[in-house]
Amino acid sequence: MHGSPDAHGRRAPSTLVAVLCLLQGALGSGCAAPTSGRLEPRVVVEEVGFSITEGDRLGLGARADFERAVEAIEKERYGEAIELLSPLAEKEPGATAVHVNLGIAHAGAGDLGPAAESLERAIALNPRHPVAWNELGIVHRRAGRFEQARASYQEALGVHPEFHFARRNLGILCDLYLRDPACALEHYELYLESVPEDEKASMWVADLERRIPREEDGQ
Repeated sequence: MHGSPDAHGRRAPSTLVAVLCLLQGALGSGCAAPTSGRLEPRVVVEEVGFSITEGDRLGLGARADFERAVEAIEKERYGEAIELLSPLAEKEPGATAVHVNLGIAHAGAGDLGPAAESLERAIALNPRHPVAWNELGIVHRRAGRFEQARASYQEALGVHPEFHFARRNLGILCDLYLRDPACALEHYELYLESVPEDEKASMWVADLERRIPREEDGQ
């Protein structure tokens, strides 16, 4: 899992780098092949996070390159991942997960313009992709487009309200960038319902609960 550093030591984490179960067909994929058309990502809440599967189909060679790219992203070798994913995005323009991970790789390399373009291509293919919306929110935040970041996180949560990565990111955005403590407190508390063991988030909630009455008294 990767994320971008925030002020005060907070991090706005991304989601799982490997956001899919690519299908070459039913054989050996560990997934069920779609019967027709495109499947929207299936989000399964697990004890340690989320499992997200998609119905993109890639040939054997393309799938191998994709898996190498995912491994490169996990090891923060973003340039290598971009070199692998860029030709795949042209060869397989309908593979949503390729565009999502290319966006993650560009963002990791600090190339926010290409990152946004790749993520927007993924969303154009599948507007109900919570990972793509969350990653786009991170890119907008890093670029200083805070209201667009808020809208992207809200889109992710509209698709899947329990997608706690987007919930935490929205809380951080409200807290540190929009200076909206009531919004931050709301989303931190909702996030903690899903991840109660996050001690840092519990500290942020306690800090906001101390600050909000004082701020309201001064208005």
